Amino acid sequence: MLAMDYDLKVPRTRVTAGESEKYLTEFKIGRRHYTQQYNKLYYKRLETLKPFVQTHAQHKWEKQGHKQPIRLTQKVLNVEGPEPTYIIGSIFIDTPQKPSTLEQVEKTHWISDTDFAGKYRGPEDALYLEDESGRIRLVGKAIEELLVTSGVIMAAMGSETADGDFDVVDVCFAGMAPQPQRQPSVEDKYVALVSGLSATVESPVTLEMQLLAEYLAGTAGSEEDQRRSAQIVQTVVVGQTVELPEPPLGHTEDAKANDRKPVQQLLAAVDAFLADIAAAMPLTLLPGKSDPADISMPQQPLHPSLFAHCKQYSGFQTVTNPAYFEVDGTLVLASAGQNVDDLCHYAVHDETPCQLAARTLQWRHIAPSGPDTLWGYPFTDHDPFVVRNTPHVYVVGNQPKFDMCAAEGTDGQISQMVMVPGFRQSRSIVLLNLRTLECTQVHIGALAAN
Repeated sequence: MLAMDYDLKVPRTRVTAGESEKYLTEFKIGRRHYTQQYNKLYYKRLETLKPFVQTHAQHKWEKQGHKQPIRLTQKVLNVEGPEPTYIIGSIFIDTPQKPSTLEQVEKTHWISDTDFAGKYRGPEDALYLEDESGRIRLVGKAIEELLVTSGVIMAAMGSETADGDFDVVDVCFAGMAPQPQRQPSVEDKYVALVSGLSATVESPVTLEMQLLAEYLAGTAGSEEDQRRSAQIVQTVVVGQTVELPEPPLGHTEDAKANDRKPVQQLLAAVDAFLADIAAAMPLTLLPGKSDPADISMPQQPLHPSLFAHCKQYSGFQTVTNPAYFEVDGTLVLASAGQNVDDLCHYAVHDETPCQLAARTLQWRHIAPSGPDTLWGYPFTDHDPFVVRNTPHVYVVGNQPKFDMCAAEGTDGQISQMVMVPGFRQSRSIVLLNLRTLECTQVHIGALAAN
């Protein structure tokens, strides 16, 4: 049980400021236009990842010692006859379980619903591999229970059937991207990972949130707790800081329904709460699905005008969702969780969110289901969700529970997955040790109980 102790003063560990600036523009969009089509995004994704998929496919299938070399058929529609070959393209899953955006809009008075509780996969699924020439249906035992989503770039090895389908024997993906070398810290330093504060108009700053700020500032807990909190060099809030009330549907003369003063008061209270943390250490804030930000991924930084108190501190910054940043030589990729939540609908063996996050690094793409079932911006010249540098740590916020697992690449890459539970439900945060990359769940709720 944590105990309150305000007398102990422990010097706070510091890290060099500005280490992550070079990564902060990775998901920045600038001026947004929605007049372009999404097909260019898929073509650019295929163009970017196809060389890596081909390299891994050649290595994998040559290493298995086939009597005859398996050659690439450049276009999926050029597959002919029973000769073994392999093709590369983008997966498309045709399934009746997939929600229809038009139906959602029609049923919800032209406001799209992004929450879907069911599964996209089912017995009536049809998997296709497509490129710029067209698409071919994939069949065979190798893909019956294959964990993929629409948008994944994949190589399929097999042959054409009499029905014109492609009988798949084996599959291959891009594999993990190169990973920058990490220089581990010589002393214990921690990054505090927080998600799902979910402040509301009715309860803007809870007792647990106040105790969280005190804990991070080093004024709450036992002597041991305060010594560890003094080693926290940065706090990252990974989305869903507030939960705004539903706006009124259509035009209404109800003055109470149109009154935005409660929302302004909510944001002001959250700003003051976050400022207490920003006064003690650098604070990085990602938007989430319930925050006042655009819904399309990548979400752009929350506007600085919302944080009149926080922006007075040089260590405070609002970033995109997802976002890369570097702390003390450790490259961290953080997401508020929408991309992984959407992948859970594609799970075929009840894979955990942690396992699904690790799988995206093997695909070398962290949001392949966008824009099919995950709202996303229609990029035309590049796909920012393609992983160009494998992070040392991949943080996913707003998950049902705390979890960890590792993704390992063929060239020695190792990335630690960290699932951060929502604070409102779990009353806990996660501390990431920058020396060992081990994580500890800290139950702030124990302070409230005390």
